[in-house]
Amino acid sequence: MDALKQYIRQMIDITDSDLSELLSYATIRRFKRLQALSISGSVPNEIFFITSGIIRVVITDNQGVEHTIHFGLENQFITDYSGYILQQPAIYTLQALQDTTVIVLPRAAIDWGYAHLPQGQKLGRLVAEYYYIYQDHRIKNLYALTPAQRYASITEVFPDIHNRVPQHMIASYLGITPVHLSRLKKAAHRKT
Repeated sequence: MDALKQYIRQMIDITDSDLSELLSYATIRRFKRLQALSISGSVPNEIFFITSGIIRVVITDNQGVEHTIHFGLENQFITDYSGYILQQPAIYTLQALQDTTVIVLPRAAIDWGYAHLPQGQKLGRLVAEYYYIYQDHRIKNLYALTPAQRYASITEVFPDIHNRVPQHMIASYLGITPVHLSRLKKAAHRKT
């Protein structure tokens, strides 16, 4: 829980007793490689804080093809945010890509934080703003950058991603085929 405590303290001023009360709702869970943390179709009632491992956010289209939307890394919050906020069935599945450990904050913890923490609303706003900015950059990059530019910048967003995630999932995230990704990697390697 130390990583989450540090993260929260960097975002807001909080007393030791308030932090202890907030985290009294939290549990630690471990997921095996390729295990789902949450699945599409279920209403998400938990927010996950990743302490180790990596999580893929994936959506499956009408033809059954999976599309990687996001990767969650250590020291990040993750959930199907729209489903969580609207209390509606999730569209995304969250899948551990490595053995992954998370701190689970159930809805009761979030509700308690909003109601009782002097800066609870600020904490929620900052987490939401971070995710909004990430999503906004993601959309801009998909439409404004070439595949080569998206490939070149992926490690800025996800350090060491090429050593942690299968290449076909990176290709899916970039919106290209695995063959195209292979060509981009070869071209980038020739430049170095």
